[in-house]
Amino acid sequence: MGSPNTKAKVNFMPKPSGALAIDSSKAFTLLLGVVLSASVYAFLPGSSDTAKIMLALLVLSVFYWTFEPLPLGVTAVLLLVLMLLFKIVTMDIIFSGFSSPAIFLIIGGMMLARGVNDTPLAKRLAYLILAKWAGTAKGLLASILLIPQVQAFFIPAVAVRATLILPVALMALDHIGVKKDGNLRKMILLGVAFGGTISGTVVMTAAIGNILTVELLKQFLGIQISYLQWFMYTVPIWLLLIPLSWLILIKSFPLQKENEEFHHLKEEMDKKLKKLGNLNTDEKKCIGILILIVGLWFTEPLHGLHPSIPTLIGVVLMAFPGVGCSKWENMVKINFDTILIMGVTLSLGYAFNHSGAAELVGATLSAGWIIDLLRSPIIAVASILIITQILHLAVANVSTAVVTLIPIFIGLSAKAGADPVLICITASLACLHGYILVVEATPNIIVHSTGQIQQKEFIIPGIYMTIIMMLVTILTAVTWWNWIGFL
Repeated sequence: MGSPNTKAKVNFMPKPSGALAIDSSKAFTLLLGVVLSASVYAFLPGSSDTAKIMLALLVLSVFYWTFEPLPLGVTAVLLLVLMLLFKIVTMDIIFSGFSSPAIFLIIGGMMLARGVNDTPLAKRLAYLILAKWAGTAKGLLASILLIPQVQAFFIPAVAVRATLILPVALMALDHIGVKKDGNLRKMILLGVAFGGTISGTVVMTAAIGNILTVELLKQFLGIQISYLQWFMYTVPIWLLLIPLSWLILIKSFPLQKENEEFHHLKEEMDKKLKKLGNLNTDEKKCIGILILIVGLWFTEPLHGLHPSIPTLIGVVLMAFPGVGCSKWENMVKINFDTILIMGVTLSLGYAFNHSGAAELVGATLSAGWIIDLLRSPIIAVASILIITQILHLAVANVSTAVVTLIPIFIGLSAKAGADPVLICITASLACLHGYILVVEATPNIIVHSTGQIQQKEFIIPGIYMTIIMMLVTILTAVTWWNWIGFL
């Protein structure tokens, strides 16, 4: 969900001459993005200027968000300004991304995470699981993979989940005395990354890609996917990927002392739990509010409330005097970059559709053999998984990948007479599960930012995980989706 929060260090001392000049590599990247965008406009077929400009700006967004010559939020605002200046679509459509309920779901989710963090609840959960399972290397990895899966139900932001579990994992590794370049450290850090990604699978509100997919389906087709529906479609994939990721990481990073026991780590976790004591009043209030929110999410078909509404109810309750467990001034300290990126990404998606760009790309991709692939549900699922995973390596930002591909796949599924929901949820899942490149998923970026693991460490286990994810999804389609009538 965007890069992790970082605190800028402000230096008021005069800088040496030239210190304010932009870094030469970033200047080159900025220029290259402009050249690439202009080339797309110049060489694209078609007579619609607005469609070609929209595609050129989309290429620019993908390029800048991938290589980050500018801060992510700056790129978002730049794209908004460019869409307005070029008058690609009406101003109402360009700003419509910020009026989407999905924006308030993200804002509410980040505020809820702040509220939970004001209590010891998240730490208590991590310590409980580590005290129970972290007695061996295999158990420690299992704990690190399991914690974000539980957190996903009450902490919607994947960046927050990864940021919460990372220091716990590093503390455990340091307490054991693991070498900086040892296989155990690499295995656990990738466990944080992969576990964080997998945790966004089953809970609709747990990943921006999920929220965007649901929002785009509603915007373009009037189809509303409920929290419970998303859970039903994805739960087998989620349940299978957790143990399979554990197995892949164990095999990818063999340990000399595989069965070595870490009694002192378990003892340390027990001490931390004793220090926390029994559940305090704020934790009990927090648990009650979270149960209410999740309960309202699951019962959406009964009351019809958009998931953003229970989220905002939870925000109010957490900050309400005498009822809540947090303070408003703490809960509003959220990452505004994420909101800007989310709003602009949605606006890009809406503009992409209304400008004719989606039709232009769809016409280019409407080859007979592609349409034929989408006519058979099983072949369609396999094809969409492969196509999306390949494209996701180029369009690394999950939000941009979803907003780019979903409108195209909606158009293609209409021409093939295929179920657009099946096609789009398959594509969304493929966009979520980025394991090979650091930039493919926020948990990867957060883990890589420690400086303790390199891009090369992601490649082999990442390729295995990508293949496994596709096979698991196809297996789920053949069996579970077929049984529940989704296929």
